[in-house]
Amino acid sequence: MSQEAILDQQYWEQRYRQQQTGWDVGAITPPLKAYVDQLPTKDLKILIPGGGNGYEAEYLHQQGFTQVYLLDIAAAPLQNFRERVPTFPAEHLLQEDFYTLSQSSFDLVIEQTFFCALPRSLRGAYARQMFEILKPAGKLAGVLFSEEFTAPGPPFGGRSAEYQAYFEPYFKFLHFEPCYNSVKPRQGKELFIELERRERPQFIA
Repeated sequence: MSQEAILDQQYWEQRYRQQQTGWDVGAITPPLKAYVDQLPTKDLKILIPGGGNGYEAEYLHQQGFTQVYLLDIAAAPLQNFRERVPTFPAEHLLQEDFYTLSQSSFDLVIEQTFFCALPRSLRGAYARQMFEILKPAGKLAGVLFSEEFTAPGPPFGGRSAEYQAYFEPYFKFLHFEPCYNSVKPRQGKELFIELERRERPQFIA
């Protein structure tokens, strides 16, 4: 599929219903588990966008985090999650488009395979929307692929310099480095990021 193809709700519904979810490892990945395990408080308002089957949300819920929101444009993965985790608040399952999200003022957004599902034409807007939905000093944390892919996407790859250009106007870089604890198929292919929202955008003329 070319990056110009329409990756809309219907496309992702079909992928989930046909179980064409090669990115799904069936559990929270080690980098995100390690990050969650060191969070200092459990009352953070947390968003997992493009969260699919929601293993990160499930783990956070199990650990006692009470303000976790799982977002996906497709209904199928949210239905899967509701059946698997019936104690998760139904009102925290958001079937919406990330770019028109009704919720805001998040303390933390966790990134896992959402950014890489977006063609390059939407990545600049992703960074801007993250700025809009996070509180001042809120954080965006997770993993990004650190190499280009030869196969047509999604997922789509990229390089760190490209990513820096998207995020630098909106975020301070706390961590932006090769991921040391990726799952085996992704070892040497991921960056771990922890970015802190600036008070206001900073653009270089």
